[in-house]
Amino acid sequence: MRMLISWLILSFGVWVTAAILPGFRVKDFRSAIIVAAIFGLLNFFLGWLLFFVFTVMTIGLAWLFAFITRWIINAILLAVTDHFTDHLSIDRFSTALLAGMIISIVAGVTRALIPGFP
Repeated sequence: MRMLISWLILSFGVWVTAAILPGFRVKDFRSAIIVAAIFGLLNFFLGWLLFFVFTVMTIGLAWLFAFITRWIINAILLAVTDHFTDHLSIDRFSTALLAGMIISIVAGVTRALIPGFP
């Protein structure tokens, strides 16, 4: 049940981001659900690997600045998601960086508003 709620929260974050950020487009809420599923799977399977690579490449600095590192990794994974599906369109990488930040903020606030959901 928690995974389903997390997926819906991420879908909501994608949808809100598309509504307020020019250059980041999804067709409708159904597309946001599909994009969130692909992004979530990529994050699950590749996010930890990219985090490890960034940590090794920066001799541990990526681990010290984990928030910034996760933000950049999310932008990379959003760009990869854009290439995997036609439900998402991102104009440039700077848009993906902003989208990663907005999605994180919207998802964090939404999680905080749900009682009993960590």
